[in-house]
Amino acid sequence: MAARVVLLASGSGSLAQAIIDAEELDIEIVALISDNPDAHALTRAKEANIQTFVIPMKNSRDEWNQGIIQTVVSLSADLVVSAGFMRILPADFVNRFPTINSHPALLPQFPGAHAVRDALAAGVLVTGTTVHWVDDGVDTGPIITQMEVPVLPGDDEATLHERIKKVERGLIVATIALILPTLERNV
Repeated sequence: MAARVVLLASGSGSLAQAIIDAEELDIEIVALISDNPDAHALTRAKEANIQTFVIPMKNSRDEWNQGIIQTVVSLSADLVVSAGFMRILPADFVNRFPTINSHPALLPQFPGAHAVRDALAAGVLVTGTTVHWVDDGVDTGPIITQMEVPVLPGDDEATLHERIKKVERGLIVATIALILPTLERNV
């Protein structure tokens, strides 16, 4: 039985697309959820006939937390994949649903929303990407996989981030394949 996967994405959806296109994964992507009604990830999901939900942060953080939890409960997800989702998930969420995240740095270095910029500012020669379990901190969950990406002379945030994204797409798919046998399935 295929694992039921929910994707979370806030932007272009290139990571989500890599997962959608990964025929080698024994998964059923049951939905893509975004906090951004203008996210191109929603278009990508709709083109792949994947159900979409938009849960924008409007009134209160508590309402948003309850909305995303209720939505994922209704989908009976076996795994949640944060693929470029730019919101911190509440502790109630990550304690209830197995959730992984792809981050554009070699954690524990450079957590947070500006990892590529921070790596460049620190002058590191190597950065990369990490897939980790999400806990109630910011990029603090247990690391599952990592891959290095060299920082090249003349790199700026855009060029380095694009090279990291190329590696990230393959790593997220490989990591999902790696952890699928360990997941408890909702039957």
